[in-house]
Amino acid sequence: MTSTALLKQTVETIEWTPDGVVMIDQTKLPRETVFVTCRTYREMADAIRNMVIRGAPAIGVAGAMGVALGVLESEDLDTEIPVICDTLARTRPTAVNLFWAIDRMKNLYDSIRTLPLPEIRNRMVAEAKLVREEDIAINEAMGANGAPLVPDGKTVLTHCNAGALATAGFGTALGVIRAAVREGKKIDVFVDETRPFLQGTRLTAWELQRDGIQTTIITDNMAGHFLKSGRIGCVVVGADRIAANGDVANKVGTYSVAVLAKENNVPFYVAAPISTLDLTLESGDQIPIEQRPEKEVTHLGGVHLAPEGVSVANPAFDVTPNRYVTAIITEKGVARAPFNKSLRTLCEKG
Repeated sequence: MTSTALLKQTVETIEWTPDGVVMIDQTKLPRETVFVTCRTYREMADAIRNMVIRGAPAIGVAGAMGVALGVLESEDLDTEIPVICDTLARTRPTAVNLFWAIDRMKNLYDSIRTLPLPEIRNRMVAEAKLVREEDIAINEAMGANGAPLVPDGKTVLTHCNAGALATAGFGTALGVIRAAVREGKKIDVFVDETRPFLQGTRLTAWELQRDGIQTTIITDNMAGHFLKSGRIGCVVVGADRIAANGDVANKVGTYSVAVLAKENNVPFYVAAPISTLDLTLESGDQIPIEQRPEKEVTHLGGVHLAPEGVSVANPAFDVTPNRYVTAIITEKGVARAPFNKSLRTLCEKG
C-alpha cells in the first residue's frame, strides 16, 4: 500500500484505477490530503481495519473492490476466494454493508466460476465498480427523500461523519443536508466532535466547509445544551447496521443524542441505504459492537493524556432503540414506526 501527498481537484473517497484502488487516507485529514493505493486484498484489509477508509457504505465498496483485487492476484479461485472473503470480513464486525458487498461478490463468482479465468476477472472487477456507482446514485436518492424533512431556517445537528467520505460520494446524513441546501433551504449545521476518533471535527467539518455550508463544531457533551435551546430543527445521522425492529447501530454517542433529542421534541432521523438493514436480526441487542484500541482514548494528537495503567473501554458503536428514531431515510423511501413493517415494505419495493 503506497501513499501519495496530492490534492486532487475533486476528492474521490475510493476509485478503481489501472494502478490499484486509490482512496483518500481519512486518518490524515484535515491537515493533509493524502491518497493511498491498495494493490492487493491484504492491503485493502489493512486499510479498512486501520480506518484509512471508514463509514459503512464506503467500507462496503472497499470490500467489493478488495475481493476484485484478490481475484486478479489468484490463479486458483476455488481455493482462494473463501480466504480472500474471510480476510476482508474479519476487518470490522459492525458495519453490515461490508458483509453485504462481500456476499454479493461471492455470489457472482459462484454463478460464473466455470467461465475462463480472464472473463471471471473482468466480470468481478466490473461488479466492484458497479457497487461504487450504485452507492453514489443511492445516496443522491436518499438525499432527495430526506430533504423535505429538514426544516428551513433552522440548525441541523449531526454526529460522526456520514458524508462523501463515508460513502462512494455525496453521503447519507450529509447527503440529506446537501440536498436540503440544493433545494434552497437556509440551514446551518452543528457538528459533534465525535470522540474519541474525532470524525466530526476532522471529517464532517472539512466536508461541509468545502461545500460552503455554515458549520459549527461543538463538543459531544454540548449537544444537550443546544437541543434544549430551540435552535436545532432536527438531528440527522448515518448508521452502520439497522435491525429489523428499527434499532440503529451508529458511532458511539449517537444513543445519547437521540435520547436528548426526544426529551426536547427534536426529530431524530437516520439516513442509511437498504444495504445497511439487517433484517435477520430481531433487535439491536444482537448487533456485534466493535471494540477499538485503548490508545484512541488515552492519546490525543500523539500525546498520552491518561494515567499509566488505567483501564479503558472503547466501543466504536452504540445502539439507539427504535423508540427514539423518528424516521429512517433510505433510497427507496422513508420508514416510520412500526419499523418491523415499514422496513420490510421498503426492502420489497422494486
